[in-house]
Amino acid sequence: MAAKDKIILALDVSSEREAVELVTELKDCVGAFKIGLELFTSLGPRIIEAVKNAGAERIFFDGKFHDIPNTVAGAARAAARMGVWMMNVHASGGSAMMAAARDAAADEADKLGIPAPVIIAVTVLTSINAETLQHELSVPVLLQNQVSHLAQLAQNAGLDGVVASPHEIAAVKDTCGPEFMVVTPGVRPAWAATNDQKRIMTPGDAVAGGADYIVIGRAITAADDRRLAAEAIIAEIGG
Repeated sequence: MAAKDKIILALDVSSEREAVELVTELKDCVGAFKIGLELFTSLGPRIIEAVKNAGAERIFFDGKFHDIPNTVAGAARAAARMGVWMMNVHASGGSAMMAAARDAAADEADKLGIPAPVIIAVTVLTSINAETLQHELSVPVLLQNQVSHLAQLAQNAGLDGVVASPHEIAAVKDTCGPEFMVVTPGVRPAWAATNDQKRIMTPGDAVAGGADYIVIGRAITAADDRRLAAEAIIAEIGG
């Protein structure tokens, strides 16, 4: 895989114009584009078509589904119909919910004759640290152990991988094997602001540590020269 293909650019904007502008400018510098809650809530499914038409070949729909299995299955079918490359659910929704998402997306894709989306599970959000996990959420285990546990749950449910911070990549790979995908947010070049992320790492260190894909947003999208920022990250991870 080329270095640029490991980069998923977060389209954390609220307008179609901004999203299309970013895709048009950076489609040759990154491997995929992430559409998250702000953009999808603002514009709905039409934003998927808009960024495809702008040249985005792979779209990660970061919907983070977390509901009863039947509801998540319906949402997964809808995501498959949109032709997204990747989508995610919360591992804490449990095995039945994750399996329902997997089965529904695969069934819908098969009916349409299109590739089934890659489905990954969110383990512990990168905005959560050990204190928050144990004291606010009352999960009385080490954060790394909780991530490993949820990753194993996701693998057993038939999912393709997980979302985990760079600090838990090794633990996930040790638990689930090297082929189990890890998509890593909380990645910031040394020259970029950390913002609201707590468990962070540089792109080079994250990829060297085993991340299959790294999610980067403001370090590129807020840069004075966005292509130059993307190219610097490519060079850092070995491009």
